[in-house]
Amino acid sequence: MEIQSQNKLSDLWWIVLLEGIATVILGLLLITQPVSTTGVILMFIGVYWLIEGILSIVRIFTKPGKAPWFWSLIIGILGIVAGIVVLGQPLLSATIISATLTTIIAIIGIAMGIMEIARGVQGDGIGAVIFGILSILIGIWLLLNPLAGAIVLPSILGIFGLIGGGFLIYFAIRVHSEIKKAES
Repeated sequence: MEIQSQNKLSDLWWIVLLEGIATVILGLLLITQPVSTTGVILMFIGVYWLIEGILSIVRIFTKPGKAPWFWSLIIGILGIVAGIVVLGQPLLSATIISATLTTIIAIIGIAMGIMEIARGVQGDGIGAVIFGILSILIGIWLLLNPLAGAIVLPSILGIFGLIGGGFLIYFAIRVHSEIKKAES
């Protein structure tokens, strides 16, 4: 059984490597070409929502699930409308989606800041308190300036893409080398 799981891992490490490479490339594109890259991402989102909406409605007639049919109808209509809006109004969609994402990030940042301050007060030190205060201040700034936050959002996501992709590449290479060691 252990040999089978090792074989599965040795067959799959390269998927993590490809994901890391793709994430790094996307991160670079978001940093160097934020407007066009965001436009392409939004186009994919619009097409996805449109297709998912159509499939949700088709699913009502082909494979009824356990949930009532009207949920699939509602999801289908919302998906189709969202897909059409995103594809038909890409500039407006980019602004709305980015501002909404920025607002969500701001709220999460404020909540994380409060938790960091609580952690710091409970004994994790002044660093946690300082990080918490910074997180709250950035969150408040983003709430007060969602469009400004939306403008820098692609670059921030690009930086996260570079870091996350780098970690995925490193992890894939580590897993592959550990598998090679175990095989020899």
